[in-house]
Amino acid sequence: MQFDMRSLPLLARYKILNSTVTPRPIAWVTTISRDGVRNAAPYSFFNAVGDDPPLLVLGLLKHPVTGLMKDTARNIVETGEYVVNLVCEDDADRMVQCSVDAPAEVDEILYAGVETADSVLVKPPRIASSPVSFECRKHSAIDIGRQTIVLGEILMTHIQDRFVLDAAKQYVDTPAMKLIGRTHGSGWYVRNSDAFKMERPAFDPERI
Repeated sequence: MQFDMRSLPLLARYKILNSTVTPRPIAWVTTISRDGVRNAAPYSFFNAVGDDPPLLVLGLLKHPVTGLMKDTARNIVETGEYVVNLVCEDDADRMVQCSVDAPAEVDEILYAGVETADSVLVKPPRIASSPVSFECRKHSAIDIGRQTIVLGEILMTHIQDRFVLDAAKQYVDTPAMKLIGRTHGSGWYVRNSDAFKMERPAFDPERI
């Protein structure tokens, strides 16, 4: 089957992307509005895209009815600061509670009962239970159609001590973090617990 993404309606395009580009890591993004209201929301159109400078990308969809930026995108664009927290299995329920369509004046961190910790270089707090948190500064934001694409430079990375095997060599026990991701369809998630290893091969000229 072929699907011409240029002519498909919006929902059809979303369903195809959501069901095929998986698993996707989850960015549990904490921000603070210009008025001082804290916000936490999960996004799975998210990944790392470079290391010089270290960059994360977020695809922040606009509100499906109003077409306006949601709280996370607006807060990032207006303040330039945010924290991306990765999500472990134990935090799954609290993360989902933060996905509600709450009014802008609601502190979603308080609403979901999320414990926070102070950041070092940015104003928004970290999620205390997150295995990894990235303090970010907005590098650029591009408004394209129904989404705002945000590139953020990582200023500070927090990894819980129990997952650091060798700090000097940056050896991290990733499987022990029990991170979760998004997969196909509405409401489906995946555990990061079924992995296999393949070494990168050297070029063999005899294969040509």
